Amino acid sequence: MATYRAPVAAIAGALDAAGLASMLRWPAYAEIERQDVTDVLAEVGRFAEEVWLPSDRIGDQQPPRLDPDSGAVTTPAEIRRAYRGFVEAGWAALAMPGAAGGGGFPALVGLAAEELLDSANLGLSLCPMLTHGAVHLLERWGSAEQRAAYLPHLVSGEWTGTMCMTEPEAGSDVGAVRTRAVPGDDGTWSLTGTKIFITWGDHDLADGIVHLVLARTPGAPAGTKGISLFLVRRDRSGAGLPSDGLRANGVRVVGLERKLGLHASPTCVLELDGAVGELVGAVGGGMAGMFTMMNAARLSIGLQGLAVAERGYQAAVAHARDRVQGGVPIGEHPDVRRMLLDMASGIDAMRALLYETAAAADVARHHPDAERRRLGQSRADLLTPLAKAWPTDEGVRLTSVAIQVHGGMGYVEETGVAQHWRDSRIGPIYEGTNGIQAIDLVERKVRRDGGIAMAALLHDIDDTARALGALEGFDDAAHEVDQAIGAVRTATEHLLAADAVEDRRAVATPYLELTATTVAAALLARQILVPGHRRDAALARRVRLFALDRLPVARALVPRILRGVVGIDDRVRDEPLPPRGSIRTMAEATSQGA
Repeated sequence: MATYRAPVAAIAGALDAAGLASMLRWPAYAEIERQDVTDVLAEVGRFAEEVWLPSDRIGDQQPPRLDPDSGAVTTPAEIRRAYRGFVEAGWAALAMPGAAGGGGFPALVGLAAEELLDSANLGLSLCPMLTHGAVHLLERWGSAEQRAAYLPHLVSGEWTGTMCMTEPEAGSDVGAVRTRAVPGDDGTWSLTGTKIFITWGDHDLADGIVHLVLARTPGAPAGTKGISLFLVRRDRSGAGLPSDGLRANGVRVVGLERKLGLHASPTCVLELDGAVGELVGAVGGGMAGMFTMMNAARLSIGLQGLAVAERGYQAAVAHARDRVQGGVPIGEHPDVRRMLLDMASGIDAMRALLYETAAAADVARHHPDAERRRLGQSRADLLTPLAKAWPTDEGVRLTSVAIQVHGGMGYVEETGVAQHWRDSRIGPIYEGTNGIQAIDLVERKVRRDGGIAMAALLHDIDDTARALGALEGFDDAAHEVDQAIGAVRTATEHLLAADAVEDRRAVATPYLELTATTVAAALLARQILVPGHRRDAALARRVRLFALDRLPVARALVPRILRGVVGIDDRVRDEPLPPRGSIRTMAEATSQGA
């Protein structure tokens, strides 16, 4: 039950391998010392264990409640206390911009702190995650007046932010958004429509909520080009609007979703009925603005896969030590050891990939050299779909392995490990399904620049493979990394030459899996190259295990990628969808003995 110890040492090693030391020499971070980072992680880890963690099980078993009369959402007192402690400790502002009252730490350090909080209580952590995305959006696209009015409150955590994109008929197809925005005489806009799946769309944790809403203006063209972005407060106080009291701004919760997991997080159906909003950016520029928030969120969603896997792993290790079968703890049985090592190496590899992505984003924003900033942005763009999709798939797989280690008790809610699998399962779905991430990787990140960014990435990890091969005892692992890099090159060249969109998109998912596994293996291997880490026997074992176990399986995807859709049985490809009602008719026929 609720076992978690912050893995600060493992996180520190991943930060070193991602280049934290050189980052702290940039002018943007000149006032931050390495010891500051160490102290922050120790304190966030303590906070996660002592304050955030105790509310985790409570939030799972006592979901937020909706008052249908007022539309207000209430959370358990333990959740409110945990969030209040988070704001009072200043953790909400850790990696936020100093100009708006933030701590000014690198995004890389912010991601490490976020991992600790995600592991301790993922459902609650979704609230500050979205708020951070709102800060990044307003930093880039908000007017000076909007930044002054909203950023200090959002950075501190006094207010929270939401992302209002999805509608009943507009999920992955954002261009189908129907919410309307009509201009008023005073410069504000009136928004009317329905938004669904709005995470933390209403709650009692903070004084204010800022909704960032996609909507159509009068006469806007069809599709995504006709979408604009608006800021809508839950209530009309502040920002030059008259104060009419809480929830008087035409924003109302009309339903809470009953979900498989993440029970602590209220997922709302929001109805906007003449809600007063402010335009953010230009009319018709809504998608550009929202992508700023989405890209930040996608890295955080990938991190969630790591965070729940870490919780599942720690629970599995504790159970394997305590559970005796055959006269010995089950952790001494070879197959259980195999599962635990699989989890440990996968978690390390996920962390390496995610932290490298955050480091690239830091380079893009704050490196003192303009060309390095450009290259950093290119690297961050390329890594983001890998870092969102692969860790969330791994999170589902490894939390399932954690259940397996527990045996029958893993299937019983009382042990708590099933919650981690339930919480993990949304990761491959939201913030752009993993299939969409794979298509984005192939079509936009690889083909759009003719494979230049991918070639640069493979060149860098080539260097890692050679350096690994020079270490005693790592010849076999280095060989596997080298072979996997060659496999990615072969697959990439094929996709660059493939003219048929159908062929490319049919194999985008295995291509992403091959590429992410290879890159993660190389980045994990890079940790053993950091001075001071080479004598870490446990890390060395996990580096070798991941390379030797996972890379041959990943390379086996190459024939599938080269084949494309060719070879799929035409009868399967051309099989029409059953007509509406036919499933019910067949069921009736079966019941009648047909």
